[in-house]
Amino acid sequence: MMFKRVPDTLKISLIPIAVVLLAGLSWSFYQPAKSLTNYGNDIPDSTRFTYTTLASGFDEPMQMAVMPDLSVLIAERKGAVKLFDAATKEVRTVAQFNVFSGIEDGLLGVALDPDYAKNHWVYLYYSVGGERSVSELARYEFRDGQLDMSSRKVLIEIPTQRVYCCHSAGHLVFDVKGNLFLSIGDNTNAEEIEGHNPTDERPGRHLSDGQASSANSNDYRGKIIRIKPEPDGTYSIPDGNLFPKDGSKGKPEIYVMGCRNPFRISVDAKTGYVYWGDVGPDTEIKAEEGKLSYDEINQARKPGFFGYPYFLGANEAFPKYDFETKKEGPAKDPAHPVNDSPNNTGVRELPPAQPAFIWYGKGPSKRWPLVGKGGASAMAGPVYYKDLYPDAPFKLPAYYDGKLFIYDWVRRWIMAVTMDDQGNYVSMEPFLPNLKVVAPMDMRIAHDGAIYLLAYGTNWFAPNTDAGIIRIEYSEGNRNPQAVAKASKTVGAAPLTVEFSSEGSKDFDPGDRLSYEWTIDGKKFKTPNTRYTFKKPGKYTAVLSVSDQNGGTGTATLNVSVGNTPPAVQITSEDNTSFYWDNAKVRYQIRVSDKEDKTVDPGRLTTGYHYLDFRKDLASVLSSGSGNIKYAKTEKLYNSLDCKACHQLNTKSIGPSLQEVSKHYQGKKEAPEFLASKIISGGAGTWGTYPMPPHPTLSKEDASEIAGYILSLSHRSENIPLTGSKSFDQHKKDQHEGAYVLYVSYTDGGANGIEPITTQKYLVLRNPLIQLEDYEEGNVGVVIATANNGFNSYVTNLRNGKFVRFNGIDLQGIRRVKFRAQVHGAGGKIVMRDGSRNGAVLGEAVIPKGKVQDLKKDWTEIIMPVKPQKGIRDIYLTFENSESNDNMFHLDWMLFEK
Repeated sequence: MMFKRVPDTLKISLIPIAVVLLAGLSWSFYQPAKSLTNYGNDIPDSTRFTYTTLASGFDEPMQMAVMPDLSVLIAERKGAVKLFDAATKEVRTVAQFNVFSGIEDGLLGVALDPDYAKNHWVYLYYSVGGERSVSELARYEFRDGQLDMSSRKVLIEIPTQRVYCCHSAGHLVFDVKGNLFLSIGDNTNAEEIEGHNPTDERPGRHLSDGQASSANSNDYRGKIIRIKPEPDGTYSIPDGNLFPKDGSKGKPEIYVMGCRNPFRISVDAKTGYVYWGDVGPDTEIKAEEGKLSYDEINQARKPGFFGYPYFLGANEAFPKYDFETKKEGPAKDPAHPVNDSPNNTGVRELPPAQPAFIWYGKGPSKRWPLVGKGGASAMAGPVYYKDLYPDAPFKLPAYYDGKLFIYDWVRRWIMAVTMDDQGNYVSMEPFLPNLKVVAPMDMRIAHDGAIYLLAYGTNWFAPNTDAGIIRIEYSEGNRNPQAVAKASKTVGAAPLTVEFSSEGSKDFDPGDRLSYEWTIDGKKFKTPNTRYTFKKPGKYTAVLSVSDQNGGTGTATLNVSVGNTPPAVQITSEDNTSFYWDNAKVRYQIRVSDKEDKTVDPGRLTTGYHYLDFRKDLASVLSSGSGNIKYAKTEKLYNSLDCKACHQLNTKSIGPSLQEVSKHYQGKKEAPEFLASKIISGGAGTWGTYPMPPHPTLSKEDASEIAGYILSLSHRSENIPLTGSKSFDQHKKDQHEGAYVLYVSYTDGGANGIEPITTQKYLVLRNPLIQLEDYEEGNVGVVIATANNGFNSYVTNLRNGKFVRFNGIDLQGIRRVKFRAQVHGAGGKIVMRDGSRNGAVLGEAVIPKGKVQDLKKDWTEIIMPVKPQKGIRDIYLTFENSESNDNMFHLDWMLFEK
């Protein structure tokens, strides 16, 4: 897969994740080239686009195929093939593959044969389950609503390694000549590369050498291959691939090499140019735009070598790095690159390296400022041509003729790229910036002209309620209404009464009269809002249709599960629920109940209390869905490795289950160190003759964390009583970025055919010292930490009327707030207000006018008395001095004190 930047193994290497959402970008940034034929055309009115969520709730959807009847096949990474039926608006599973879904492998690609209407052939690319480390491109027949598993024809097997993450790619696309393109990731260990590109040539480190995959002409990995499927289930080699058909210089299937993770590809229907997004590495090498860690959009006008792991961007070169001596040497020559790695089994002299089409790093881009900054996972969508859709009712306007669509999985934007007649880059602009797609995974244009977007959803490696299929229609004349469906609840026991609402539905054509129709449980209700009681358990789809008098219709769907009530979980405390203090305690009470279970099953209940470092990473930990908070981050590390191929959580596979391992070693003092060592070195004999593969590049610290996680699985000693008190005694003095987390998780037993539901609650208690620059909202300035200010960041530009907001603060027991201030400016007041910039005053502090001599050292502490308040609230700090509009002072942090 692609997954990226947080860390590389989850990059897409799949975490969130502070992502950049560019929904607010203005169309006015775009300046079209005067040489283009569509210059002068008005940018289409965004209200002429209608968005419809056709289906949602998928489990890691990877690729989709839009069928002739506009039904959609979806490949889910864990092996399910699902069908969205365009007629019934329902989703059902049509096949389940046994796949290896460790690291980023699994069921990755799906495509229809160009002649599907006649032959019903579907192509799938997946990692074969079992002991063999291979991925398979196979053809199946899809008839009568099911995938015929007996019709399997294997076209090609791709040997891989399953020891280390990452990069699987796996996208499938046909060109107009019937050639099938498959993107394959470099399948190379992306960690432990010491800030450099993965070219580790030391003995035993070939899995960390991209020269063995991406730059190896005799290996499929790190490539885009092109083949011509034949009717008998085999394939032929088209003319014009990168290497001769006899295989004398490399795999004859290779069209493009030198890729890292070519996650999403497309082929221009007119020029035949191949476009793909390549997810970049994380390195510390200085480059034109920050560091040489670019994501790329590439354009191949013909077969070629696109540089990796030697070059990125405009052929900026990585220095040669000796992982043994830790010394850098001269870089490769992009005009004459030579792969002299001992791990290379292909040709030494490679084709000249081709530069990227578009590239950008983590920081702001000088060349392409619209792409934003932060984590990234670049992807390439289709090139649109209006004459390919002459009678399509929803085709895009002529404005987009010849434009390439690109998108970013992490940053959640879509761009339309304008090119000249030769295919050279001219400019880019946001496409539908108000459409907030949560992790766009695939993009297709259907035969009726509508755009289909596949959204992966919020959480990585997990089912997501916001993972779904979005259909986008454009209308030149009468605009379709925009349907918005809401429900008071979507899960619960039978009978379940649900209030359905169409609030938010609208029509952009003045004077249009809207009519509404709900289809629920086979019944129709012609009202904007309706109440319906589901009397029997089951899974239901509610469909809202909104129509105007001119025949325009918009639809929206909701899924409702009836038969199981989510557990009710609550944590309460008589003490402050925001902060912890030295030598103090928190009193708490946990309440758990479940309507169907009646009696709470202790075996399904997890409670705990832990101090976790790095408070700013807690969002990732708490969103993991894990009941084991202490090891939530470790679980993600474990899931990123190959371990799951042999060890399932609670069922035997090639090796014992993790719970068996945990039970076997429980109580043995030497177990943590022994397991950590074995994870790194591998071995056999404890559980049978099948060898456990080594993980030599895994750090001792990470191996110890994994060992601790495994050992934690066989006992429940971590559970804390439902009522009690816990001491704040696990943090170090002057440690400000950690938090105590008191948590409870209960999974019910499922009921009436509805799967078990888990409810989790957390009480997060952080350090009472808060850096002022960590505000949620505000209009002040921030001075970043540099050598000039003693590496201290603080807020400035504190003028009359300025403010900052902090969310969810409990003032229970708080009697004063201490500010670290610099008396440097006109002076004025800090006013703490309740809930708004004009809210009730909770406290005030006056800072006098002054000027300091040393901006690094001259700080003082100011006390603001406050009255204790019950309940969580947002607090605003307003800065006031009606006699001056100059900067009043500087502030570093605030400390809440009892």
